[in-house]
Amino acid sequence: MILPVNNYSSNNNFTARKLDKEELKKHPVVLLENNFSTRMMIGWDKFTNALTMYPARGLKGSKNSNFYEFLTMSMIPNLVGSIMLISVFNSANKFFMPPEKMNASKFGSKMALGVIFYAIAKHISKNFITQPVKWFTGVDTEEPYAELKFKLPENKNDTDITSLEYHKVLESLEFPRWEVKYGDTQKGEPRNIWYDKIAKKIGLGTNLNDSDQDVKPRVKEIAVKTNLAKTFSSYLWAAVGVGLALQKPRDEFFRVATWKVWKKDQFFKTVKTFFKSLGRSASEMFNGPKDVKGFYAKHGGKTLIGLAALSSLVGLANVLISRNKPSKLDSADVIEKNRKYVVN
Repeated sequence: MILPVNNYSSNNNFTARKLDKEELKKHPVVLLENNFSTRMMIGWDKFTNALTMYPARGLKGSKNSNFYEFLTMSMIPNLVGSIMLISVFNSANKFFMPPEKMNASKFGSKMALGVIFYAIAKHISKNFITQPVKWFTGVDTEEPYAELKFKLPENKNDTDITSLEYHKVLESLEFPRWEVKYGDTQKGEPRNIWYDKIAKKIGLGTNLNDSDQDVKPRVKEIAVKTNLAKTFSSYLWAAVGVGLALQKPRDEFFRVATWKVWKKDQFFKTVKTFFKSLGRSASEMFNGPKDVKGFYAKHGGKTLIGLAALSSLVGLANVLISRNKPSKLDSADVIEKNRKYVVN
C-alpha cells in the first residue's frame, strides 16, 4: 500500500463557513461536509469571485489567472443568457395593443418561470441519482473539498498571496483526490477507514490487506456510471420543469403575484397561489387539458414525466446492479505474461 503525503485534513466536519486561512496554510486541502449550507456558501463564493476577482485577473493578463477561474466564470454567461431569454419574451410587450399585450404578458411570464423551473429541476433531479448511490454504496460523487492555492507574486511588494478553490473529490476520474479519504492516524483512525467501509458496502468483504487498492477501481466505475445517469436524466427532468411552467393553471398565479414583501396579506396569497397552481399544473400536465383533444395533448405530459422517471431508475439500477461485480480491468488485462518488461 502506498501512503500519501499528509498535507490535508481528513476531518470531514468542516463547512465553508468554518474555513480558517491559518489552518489552511497548515493543511492546504480540507474535506468539506456535503450539505445544503456548504453548497450554498461555495456557490455564492464562486459567483462573487466570477463577477469581480477572476475577470479582473484575466483582463490584466495576470499570471495567476488559471483554468479553474476560467471555468468558474462560465456561470456568468449562463446567467446572462437566462436573463436575455426571459427579456426576449417580455421586453416587447409595451408595443402591443391591449388585447395582444395581455396575451404576450401571459406567455412571457410563463417563459420566465420556465427558465427558472428548468434550472431548478435540472439541479434537483441530479440528487435522484447521487443520493441513492451514496446510501447504497457509500460513494458520494459530489463530495467537495477546499484547497488553498499559493499564488505567484506579481510585484515586489506582494507577499502571502493565496486563493481558495473548491473542487470535488471525484471531479477528475483520471486523478481523483484519494488522499483526502484516508483516515488521520494521529487521531487514532485506521488509515483505510473509509476504504474499509466502502469495501464492505459493495461486497468486497472485510479485513482486506489493501482495501484502498481494491476499492479505487470500483469507485471510479460507480462515479462514471453515476455521472452518465445524472447528466442524461437531469435534462429530461428540466424539460418537465419547463412543461409545468407552461400549463394553464399558472395564469391564476400571475394574476395575483406580487414581490412586495411588505404587503404581507398579498404576498402570502401569492405564495399560497403559487403552490396551489403548481399542483394543478402537475395534474393538468399529467392528465392533459380538459378542453383540448388529441393524443399528444392528452398523453404528451405523462410520456415526458415517464421518460424522465425511467431514465433516473434505469441509470440508478445500472449503478447499483453492477456495484458488487468485480472491476472489468485488472493486471491480467495490462501485463502480458509472455513478454519481458524492464524497469529503468
